[in-house]
Amino acid sequence: MKNPPLTDLARSALEDLKAIDLKILDVRGLTTITDVMMICTGTSNRHVVSLARHVYDTVREAGHPVLGIEGLDEGEWALVDLGDVVVHVMQTQTRAFYQLEKLWDMSEPRSRVANG
Repeated sequence: MKNPPLTDLARSALEDLKAIDLKILDVRGLTTITDVMMICTGTSNRHVVSLARHVYDTVREAGHPVLGIEGLDEGEWALVDLGDVVVHVMQTQTRAFYQLEKLWDMSEPRSRVANG
């Protein structure tokens, strides 16, 4: 991956606060938006917000720029844009509804994605 230290920082921050079911997807061949998508679950609105803020703080303290952070008001789905890495933190029901893993993971059969 293009920026393993950034991915490692974000992973460590999520693991620090007990993110659930962390998935790290290399999406370089699928989009020009980012190289890596990280998807994890938080147990409540507060947990989702805390996870996203901790990623933001950890990455900034390490000297990396953070391009944006969204979703802190609601806490159902927070997104931290680190440029080469985009972190999605969602509550269980939101993650199940949007199924981002199926959208971005090429190991999943595409027909299952199209058919829901």
